[in-house]
Amino acid sequence: MQAGAYDYIAQDRVAWGTPAAQAVQDEAARRGASRVFIVASRTLNRTTGVVRGIADVLGEQCVGVFDECREHTPRETVIAAAEAVRAAEPDLIVSVGGGTVIDTVKVLLIVLAQGVHEEDELDNWHVRVNADGSRHVPQVGTPPVRQIAVPTTLSGAEFSNFGGCTDTLRRMKHGYTGREIGPATVLLDPAATVHTPEWLWLSTGIRAVDHAVESICSIAPAPLVDGCALHALTLLQQALPRSRSHPDDLDARMQAMHGAWLASQGILRVHYGASHGIGHSLGAAAGVSHGHTSCVLLPSVLRWNRELPENRARQQQVAQALGRDDGDAAQAVEDLIASLGLPTRLQDVGVQRDQFRQVAEGALENIWVRTNPRPVERAEDVLAILESAW
Repeated sequence: MQAGAYDYIAQDRVAWGTPAAQAVQDEAARRGASRVFIVASRTLNRTTGVVRGIADVLGEQCVGVFDECREHTPRETVIAAAEAVRAAEPDLIVSVGGGTVIDTVKVLLIVLAQGVHEEDELDNWHVRVNADGSRHVPQVGTPPVRQIAVPTTLSGAEFSNFGGCTDTLRRMKHGYTGREIGPATVLLDPAATVHTPEWLWLSTGIRAVDHAVESICSIAPAPLVDGCALHALTLLQQALPRSRSHPDDLDARMQAMHGAWLASQGILRVHYGASHGIGHSLGAAAGVSHGHTSCVLLPSVLRWNRELPENRARQQQVAQALGRDDGDAAQAVEDLIASLGLPTRLQDVGVQRDQFRQVAEGALENIWVRTNPRPVERAEDVLAILESAW
């Protein structure tokens, strides 16, 4: 008899359909917050009215804005954000943006909880792979403040208590987790996403597809996750082309956001595989955005894994959910990516072959590479996948 467990995260509410500014004000009142600090991307804060609209509605309740978040969440920006939060002494943080912003807040909450002040102190708090392939997960204390999130991409970061942060000196991306570092509430407003560049919106949509696919194909699947992931694929394959052809279609955007929500139910609840794991290393070593790493890696990882009969059966479910009857999940995913005008090969995103070795070495330290359905145990295994994706 198969055994397993599903861990619920400390997230008590997801709300949708209310304009972001009003939704944040209502949530702050619901939580009794009087000092609200906003973390956002510079572009969203300085070139759109989204963040300003939230700050204006909050009025004197808004005690500060940090907008220096950068892609791949480098350690230095996390420390800087944490110092800004310490100075402002808020009782609620609102993250407004994509995965970079939300992950910045997740890791800064660990910084606050553990009294971290220097970048190298973060070495003590990231998830690591032990020599035997098991995981070392540091026990993080309760942060002094919670975050709520207004996401503007489809990365799904808002639906997990797992965040990535990059050591830029070693060009390594590490994972961090703690029960209360993820958003306590998620506020979905498709109107807040219309400023998101098309490539970022669509590629993070493929990131959501990646969440769903690697959940279904996991070595330790869970029935709740399977059900959510399969429906997520149906929603995403309908909504992403619609939002590409009609960017102002808020219903399509909302459907995509619901798809990303469902697809994210497997994050750190089931074991993902090499698409996520190699993707983290590819981002850190070669600067490829998260959405694009899924675009260029997922089909090749699926082809690598389908050598296993049990995984092939799982992939048939993926193919069927994406409307393909022949069971070829890799081709179904690749066709969807191409139909959205997104890159499908490593060379399309500027990766050079001389970067493969560094990517491979970094990938072997990733928790999800070690739980790929078909074992990935040596650098040569990663290199084979990279060559397939080239």
